[in-house]
Amino acid sequence: MDRFRIALSGDFRKSDGSPTYPSFDLTPLTSDPAIEVVWVDAVDGTIPASGLEGCHALILLVPKFTRDSIPAGNTLAAVARFGVGYDNVDVAACTDNGIAVIITPDGVRRPVAVSVITYILALSQKLLIKDRLCREGPPGWGRRADHMGVGLVGKTLGQLGMGNIGAEVFRMAAPFGMTPIAHDPYADAALARELGVELVSEEEIFRRSDFLSVSIPLSEATHHFVNAERLKWMKPTAYLINTARGPVVDQRALYSALVEGTIAGAGLDVFEVEPCPADEPLLGLDNVIVTPHSLCWTDECFAGNGAADVAAVKALMKGQVPRGIVNRTVTDDPGWTAKLEDFGRRYG
Repeated sequence: MDRFRIALSGDFRKSDGSPTYPSFDLTPLTSDPAIEVVWVDAVDGTIPASGLEGCHALILLVPKFTRDSIPAGNTLAAVARFGVGYDNVDVAACTDNGIAVIITPDGVRRPVAVSVITYILALSQKLLIKDRLCREGPPGWGRRADHMGVGLVGKTLGQLGMGNIGAEVFRMAAPFGMTPIAHDPYADAALARELGVELVSEEEIFRRSDFLSVSIPLSEATHHFVNAERLKWMKPTAYLINTARGPVVDQRALYSALVEGTIAGAGLDVFEVEPCPADEPLLGLDNVIVTPHSLCWTDECFAGNGAADVAAVKALMKGQVPRGIVNRTVTDDPGWTAKLEDFGRRYG
């Protein structure tokens, strides 16, 4: 039987064959007689083209997908990322070869927004410091008045980027009584009005924010967007939160700003080098809360990402244009549309 072949990167399962993330339900794929699931292990961190021969779609976790990953027969029609970041995918190479790059905004929207709120609450309440004081016994308790928290009512919450996640942050933060502002050249003005968000300039977002959350994708234009100059615009009482991509923030500049008191603190889920080295200077600071690029990793997040990827590849199989395509121009590519039409005839 001619079946629709869906590849999954090998890191979705452990060495014993059990699922790495059980909340990612593969049943809709494995129980469909029209679908064949194949596993492709990375070679030196990259998906090899040899493993994708005859495959129609790839669901990708951590490995890179490069121009050299594209199989010779070019049956591949989509690379579906497990999440919203796609800096491990050569998008230009995919577009050139009629391959759609798909992300899962619905799966991560709420979990990442919850992560931002978690940082806001933990930083404003000096949570980790007070946890440590409590564990010290009476001497620590005696110093608790030296670490007063910060109330949120009337404080300015800035979002650098007001897309899928940024907008959800504002929705979740609404009950806290904060003043919402955002900087995003591509922001939906109607959505901003609906959420009561003031759209401001690049400099203004840094100068006015008491809590500045970074929610912009990594690109050549955004590399080190948060740099020494812009950090100096911030209030000495302000906090920076980055749940986007590490290289968007210049870590050396951030370290200096935190040590010198240019800003009050930071919450970081992402780093310029990952895994973050144990001797990273930021890890030695008391005014930083850090997590290993996983704060949003919950059963909700992984179930949502998995369901979105499954829905995307099954739509593709039926000859339909799936949601979440990054390189939208591919939908006009004759090669890609021919693949879609072929899938519709064979599996639709």
